[in-house]
Amino acid sequence: MSQGNSQKVKVGLLVVVGTIILVAALYFIGSRKNLFTKNIKLYAVFENVSGLIIGNNVRYSGINVGTVTKIDMKQVGKITVEMTIDEEGATFIKKDAVASVNSDGLVGSMVINIVPGESQKAMAVTTGDVIQSYNGVSTDEMIKTLNLTNKNAALLSVDLLKITDQILGGNGTLGTLVNDTVLAQRIHQTILELKKTSEGTGVAMAKINQIISKVNYDESAAAVLLSDVETAAQVRKVFDNLEKSSADINKVTQNLNDYLDEIKSGKGALNHITQDEDFVHDIDSTMTSVKEAAEKLNQNMEALKHNFLFRGYFRKLDKQQKKAER
Repeated sequence: MSQGNSQKVKVGLLVVVGTIILVAALYFIGSRKNLFTKNIKLYAVFENVSGLIIGNNVRYSGINVGTVTKIDMKQVGKITVEMTIDEEGATFIKKDAVASVNSDGLVGSMVINIVPGESQKAMAVTTGDVIQSYNGVSTDEMIKTLNLTNKNAALLSVDLLKITDQILGGNGTLGTLVNDTVLAQRIHQTILELKKTSEGTGVAMAKINQIISKVNYDESAAAVLLSDVETAAQVRKVFDNLEKSSADINKVTQNLNDYLDEIKSGKGALNHITQDEDFVHDIDSTMTSVKEAAEKLNQNMEALKHNFLFRGYFRKLDKQQKKAER
C-alpha cells in the first residue's frame, strides 16, 4: 500500500512539473509570436536579408513591437519579409516609416529596425501595408572593407617608413631641405623678402584703389577709357599715330637741319640768292621789267579790241562766253 502511494506521489509531481513547463513554454512562445495579443501584418522588400530568420525581433525606435513571421523571395534582389506587429505599437508606425536589416550588436542575431519618416502628418500603418526599406551595408561587407583597409594601411606604413629613412639620411630634395641649415636660412630669407614685397604691393594697391575711388565713372573721361573697349582701341590707335608722327617730325627736322647747314656753308642756289646782293638787285629789276611789259601788253590787247579789223573777233568771243555762262 505504501508503494502504491509513493508511485501516485511521483506521478502527481510529474504532472505538476509538466503542467508548469507547458504553461511556461506557451507563455514564452506566445510572447515571442504575439499569440495572445492583437496584431497586424506589415511587409517590406529587401535586396539582401543575410542572417535574418523567422522569429527575429522587429523594433521601432529601439523598442520591440513584433517578430518576423515569413521570408519569401519571388525574384532575385526582391525578398519580401512579413512582420507581425503588435497593434498597440503599430499606432506609432507611420506609412512613411523605413525598415532596415541590422545586427543586434556586433555578433548578435539579426533584427529589423523601423525608423520614423520625415513627415509629421503621415497616416498610421494598417494591416497589409508595405513600408519602405533601406538596404544598408552588411556586417560581412564591413569586415571585408576593414580587412582591405588594414592591408592598405600596412603597405602605407612601410612606404612611409622608407621615405622617412631617406629624409633622415639626407637623400632627395626633401632630405636636403631638412638637413641643410644654410639652405633653410636662404629659404627663410627668401620668405622674408617675399613678405616685404607683398606688403609693398599691398600699399601700392591701396594707393591705386584710392585713386580709382576718386574717379567719377558717370561723367569723367577716365570712365570712358576704363569701360569702353572701342574707345580704348581708338585711344591706342591715336597714340600709335602720335608715335609715328613724332618719328616723321624728327626725320623732317633732321633734313631741315642738314639743309640749313648746307646753306650756312655756302652751298646751293638759295645761299647764292640770299647772300649775293647784286643777284637780288638783278632779280628785282627783272621783275619790274616783266610787270611793265605785262601792262603794255594789256594796253595793246585793249587797243586791238577797238580796232575795226579785230572787233568782230572779240565780239564773237564775248558771245561764246556769255552763252557758256548761261
